[in-house]
Amino acid sequence: QVQLVESGGGVVQAGGSLRLSCAASGGTFSRYGMGWFQQAPGKEREFVGAISWSGSSTYYADSVKGRFTISRDNAKNTRYLQMNSLKPEDTAVYYCAARTKYSGSYSDPLQYDYWGQGTQVTVSS
Repeated sequence: QVQLVESGGGVVQAGGSLRLSCAASGGTFSRYGMGWFQQAPGKEREFVGAISWSGSSTYYADSVKGRFTISRDNAKNTRYLQMNSLKPEDTAVYYCAARTKYSGSYSDPLQYDYWGQGTQVTVSS
């Protein structure tokens, strides 16, 4: 059973940076595509970005392009979400998710098989 654990959330001022980590155990993480999603209070879970299982492709929501970067370290079974130039509207719980499928939209949460518990990011103005 794959388990995902996020860390790195916290409170930061607008314009600041945070790096979220997603550590995996219990599976061959290097073969999984991986996504990041955010969920603000009263809103649905929204796509932030994703990286293909090979690491050759990354995808980002328009709202975070140029500010957020996804990377990976297969040796550590960890994926990262580097968030720069943070805005108050980035405030949300951030979830990482892993998928075993090689096809299908990376922005669709239904395409993911495993989810972490989430980590809170709060950006103050």
